[in-house]
Amino acid sequence: MSVSSVEDLDVFKKSHILTLKLYEHTKQFPSEEKYGLISQIRRASSSVCANLMEGSHRNNIGEYRQFVGISRGSIGELKYHLLLAKDLNYIDIEDFEKIYNEINIISKMLYGLLQSLAQTQTRTHTKGKQ
Repeated sequence: MSVSSVEDLDVFKKSHILTLKLYEHTKQFPSEEKYGLISQIRRASSSVCANLMEGSHRNNIGEYRQFVGISRGSIGELKYHLLLAKDLNYIDIEDFEKIYNEINIISKMLYGLLQSLAQTQTRTHTKGKQ
């Protein structure tokens, strides 16, 4: 991969910005959600970058792919938590739509990263057999 570090990836940058936005948005949620939905949204959103970072520091591409997959799971979890926040009227429809769109973009980018890593892994594995 021609990226010097995971922080240089657009998907990492977008995910980090989204996490910061969600920390701000959840400050407006009811205080009784502090250990519920607020915590879930913050943990799921920060998990995306945390798993990208951890995976990039693993021993091989296979492990990295596994952690990118975990990031995709976290972004899926975040989609539900955001939907729940909207339906509980903790977030307005306009903000929901903007954030939901960002989540979908990040999800597609994570899938692209998975595909890229799979191709790299296949090329590396094939070279090793020659």
